[in-house]
Amino acid sequence: MVMFGVTGDLARKKLLPAIYDLANRGRLPEGFSLVGFGRRDWSDAEFCAEVLKHVQAGNRTGFNQDTWDRLAGGLRFVSADGFDNETAYARLGTVLAELADERGTESNHAFYLSIPPNSFEMVCQKLASHGLARRSELPEDPWSRVIIEKPFGHDLESAQELNREVESVFAQDEVFRIDHYLGKETVQNLLALRFANRFFEPLWNNQHVDHVQITMAEDIGIGGRASYYDGVGAARDVIQNHLLQLLALTAMEEPISFDADHLRREKEKVLEAVVVPEDLEAASARGQYTAGQQNGEDVVGFLQEEGFDPGSTTETYAAFRLGIKTRRWDGVPFYLRSGKRLGRRVTEIAVVFKRAPNLLFTDTDEEHFGQNSLIIRIQPDEGATLRLTSKVPGTQMDVRDVDMDFSYGRSFTEESPEAYERLILDVLLGEPPLFPRHREVELSWQILDPFIERWEALEEQPEPYAPGTWGPESAHRLMARDGRSWRTP
Repeated sequence: MVMFGVTGDLARKKLLPAIYDLANRGRLPEGFSLVGFGRRDWSDAEFCAEVLKHVQAGNRTGFNQDTWDRLAGGLRFVSADGFDNETAYARLGTVLAELADERGTESNHAFYLSIPPNSFEMVCQKLASHGLARRSELPEDPWSRVIIEKPFGHDLESAQELNREVESVFAQDEVFRIDHYLGKETVQNLLALRFANRFFEPLWNNQHVDHVQITMAEDIGIGGRASYYDGVGAARDVIQNHLLQLLALTAMEEPISFDADHLRREKEKVLEAVVVPEDLEAASARGQYTAGQQNGEDVVGFLQEEGFDPGSTTETYAAFRLGIKTRRWDGVPFYLRSGKRLGRRVTEIAVVFKRAPNLLFTDTDEEHFGQNSLIIRIQPDEGATLRLTSKVPGTQMDVRDVDMDFSYGRSFTEESPEAYERLILDVLLGEPPLFPRHREVELSWQILDPFIERWEALEEQPEPYAPGTWGPESAHRLMARDGRSWRTP
């Protein structure tokens, strides 16, 4: 594996520890090698010491000296003052040839682009011009794969252009667009929950489901990510990829198999059927967090974060209402929301069912009766909760909503692999079920673009909201128009 951007936060905190944990679990071949490509003027030994520091700080499987020694034997570093440095790519070719001889890598290369999207095209073209990215003609030929981090473009047009450029170098099956949410165990368990249990699937339709809420909330601010986040915002950063993928997995029909093409085909059908409401204002909300208190601490507002323009119109909160024009889902609204500095950190899918006919319990408050729901928690406490109505102990026939809870941590002794472990291993094995293809990416932008274009035409700052709350008033009005309200996780 060649890692561009190996000195960045993602590599230090997630990718390097994930590679070590895979090695420690015995999931990597003996000859696995990692080549860092970056601006630092490091020797191989200095790079090795740097990797060790981050592995010791971030591993999940415990530090094992024998594992580290095997992994360290394949660490190399190529110094470059920029991604256009021809000499650096020539040196990279030499290093990869040496590793093929010394470590038995058989010239199989996975190029991880943990770099800004505006550099994807240049790196791909340089790899091609130096003969490092090759298309395999036969199954036994050495392979070249590329791993690309989000965001993949900033709108439909840019995503289409980027797809053309990347796939002019790498075959379609060799392009792995990373969405780390799809590597989370609970997201994959969604398929098992739906299709391996008899009692969910008969209810999974517009006859029984009132609406679906998909939430990704963070209780932190932007911090030091001004250079990345400004001009991107919550909708492009999270909803275009993570939340629309969760929507597709929630709403898709049962695939013929878990084969990548079968899974992808069903997800694409959902995204193709998504309906964007005509009244974009009524169907969306956006906001920016202000200064205030959160968890007992004073925090600065978004516009006071270091590196931001005080007049920035970038949103830190976004919410949308979408429909899906299929026989199964017609008439069921899907509400998506994401934001920074919200009440707590949580990602969940809430399938809210229609109210049961209240024929016997007529004295019970309708607001608190019969609204069953299934909440699938993606993070931080992975699991699922089924909310149902039960009798309150006592002599009276009083009922109340209660929760039946399943938690991975309590139900299984096996530890779930970290998302990047699963995704990196799938890339090396050439198994693409968890990676969206270019068609999915383009369909997602096609859904999101009308909202973003409307917001950008307004040229005004998003609605402010206080830290620790659940977003701006416009988000609550979005739900109230439909006679509904957001869940408080």
